[in-house]
Amino acid sequence: MMPLALANVGEENIIKKIGGSPEVKKHLENLGFVVGSSVTIITALSGNVIVNVKDARIAISEEMARKIMV
Repeated sequence: MMPLALANVGEENIIKKIGGSPEVKKHLENLGFVVGSSVTIITALSGNVIVNVKDARIAISEEMARKIMV
């Protein structure tokens, strides 16, 4: 298991765990980051990560990406 921030660009991963406070977990869940769903990093630039999750492109901070374990 590793943080999403360390995953390779273009590689599809399955979310195994989401860390952080209950508010952070709820926020990520509302964006579509739920355990068992697939997530792919599209690009990572200047501290932000653009990911493809549930057929939507979402930009999250690298800090948030470190809370998502794949």
